[in-house]
Amino acid sequence: MNRRILIVTNRDDLHADIVAQKIVAKGGAFFRLNVSEFPRDYRLTYSARHGVCCGEIVHEPTGEILPLSSVGAGWFRRLGEFAFASSDLGAQERAFAKMEAEQTLFGLLCSLDCYWMNHPIATRHAQWKGEQLCRAARMGFTVPPSIVSNCRDQVEAFRDTVHSDMIYKTLSSPFLGADRVSAEERVTGGVGTTRISEADNELLDAVSELPCFFQKHIPKLYDLRVTVIGEDVFAARINSQDDPRTAVDCRSYTADIKYEAESLPPEIERRCIAFLRSYELNYGAIDLIVTPGGEFVFLENNPAGQFLFVEQLVPELNMTDVLAAHLIERADHKVAQCALA
Repeated sequence: MNRRILIVTNRDDLHADIVAQKIVAKGGAFFRLNVSEFPRDYRLTYSARHGVCCGEIVHEPTGEILPLSSVGAGWFRRLGEFAFASSDLGAQERAFAKMEAEQTLFGLLCSLDCYWMNHPIATRHAQWKGEQLCRAARMGFTVPPSIVSNCRDQVEAFRDTVHSDMIYKTLSSPFLGADRVSAEERVTGGVGTTRISEADNELLDAVSELPCFFQKHIPKLYDLRVTVIGEDVFAARINSQDDPRTAVDCRSYTADIKYEAESLPPEIERRCIAFLRSYELNYGAIDLIVTPGGEFVFLENNPAGQFLFVEQLVPELNMTDVLAAHLIERADHKVAQCALA
């Protein structure tokens, strides 16, 4: 049987576009399920028989068929808003349709007997930043002193304790929900990582509305983006301190700062892999900083983080090629397992 790679993403995912092309170039086969077009553009039937998920998915615009038994590997990349055949669903109808579509999709995905990068349940389990920090510290990473609170007094006491400015970050998304509402409903595009000093005291009134996440400001020598694909580790040094626009948040892409390949100390590399494995993840995008004293500090891990921008800036970190080859190898390994069964 020719094993297939199931790519779960949305329609506008350049990462999936490029990796899919490389899968085909290497002799592999894939089926792409765009959640932003599901279930509208897909016809599916599946059932559980003797503990095995059986059935098929058909992409109606192209007629492409995916027998579920042919899936050897899955790449859980991105989600999106579901799409339905009727455009005039009422509010309750749409709410119910979304719940049923989610149950359908995740019930199917989680029933597949295949290799996952990453399994949908593992991805969800690994996305909580507060828990990540506690786990990283237990596993030997240095972690900035942190607090989540909606009590202004507690936040001010935290700042007094760390004797430093604070860093404010969102726990969910820096877009502040802008990507979840229509253009007409947006009031802001988002907020990046922000340094909070005593001069910004009036801003702390906002914590009474919603628990906010603060960390001690840690001086940086540079940032690191560490992408793990299976057992392969790709580290990119981000020279964020070369421009004031990226000194606090290196994601300010208006600044022309240098990215370059970096060799991690073996212990840090092993620790990054072990951190992901503790969640049963096979992929992760870990953000670290290196202090002027050479200390590696853990910030967060994104279990479905972007990596293409790093490869474009540092071409020798050929992650799309490695990821495509890895998915093919794992799908082929599933074929071998089935042949021996």
